Amino acid sequence: MRSPRWGYVRIITGTILGGVLGFYVMHRVELMYKEMWNQRLKKYEEELKRRNIEEQSTEFHESL
Repeated sequence: MRSPRWGYVRIITGTILGGVLGFYVMHRVELMYKEMWNQRLKKYEEELKRRNIEEQSTEFHESL
């Protein structure tokens, strides 16, 4: 029969390692999610800037 102490050590070690692994995975997922939204924001700002430039050039040509 195995000692209960060895069982407790395995449970505690598994809990700690599982928590560390879970934290690492969630941290990586969060960083990827933030980077995805930063890229979307950058693309949106570029599109908005392009539309403003087109709108200004259209207004300029109409005023002539």
